[in-house]
Amino acid sequence: MDLEAGLTPGKRFRCGACGNLTRFDIVSTERLRRFWHVDLSGEGRADEEEILSREVESVTCRWCGSAEHIEVLDAPGAPEVA
Repeated sequence: MDLEAGLTPGKRFRCGACGNLTRFDIVSTERLRRFWHVDLSGEGRADEEEILSREVESVTCRWCGSAEHIEVLDAPGAPEVA
């Protein structure tokens, strides 16, 4: 199963063991490009972020601890892809 798809707009995770739709622990490796803005006082923040690559290693249900029953579903109201 492509667990990375669960992090894309219009998709969501669901735990098939307990029905959880909202709480998951996700272990991933990401490569990002950020536009980092530091103001004159030295405070910094990322103004723009682009994900260059992402690998989702695991998704675990926060409610029941299952990692074997995670599903990726269409989110309610997501447009259907033909």
